[in-house]
Amino acid sequence: MEPFERFKKLNTEGNLWIYILSLGREITCEDEVRKLIFEKFGFLPGNILTKTVLYRLKRRGYIKPEKYKGKKAFIRTEKGEKELEKMKEFCKELLQKI
Repeated sequence: MEPFERFKKLNTEGNLWIYILSLGREITCEDEVRKLIFEKFGFLPGNILTKTVLYRLKRRGYIKPEKYKGKKAFIRTEKGEKELEKMKEFCKELLQKI
């Protein structure tokens, strides 16, 4: 695998948390997460990986379960917002260094 390909994979599928947290700004249906990530960020994560990350984010209090039109959904919590801001700041700092 070429360095760029590895970098891209690790910063997309390998780092799904940031993308899901960013979608959680408003109520988001869980069954639409993969489609929304593809539309907004240009890659399609695996179904099992997406469900695993959603479960972990819920369990750790970064997103909270909601219902939207009778479907399982989620919204980002204050804890999730703080974590997302830390990730954004880290990315900004890293880009300035390289």
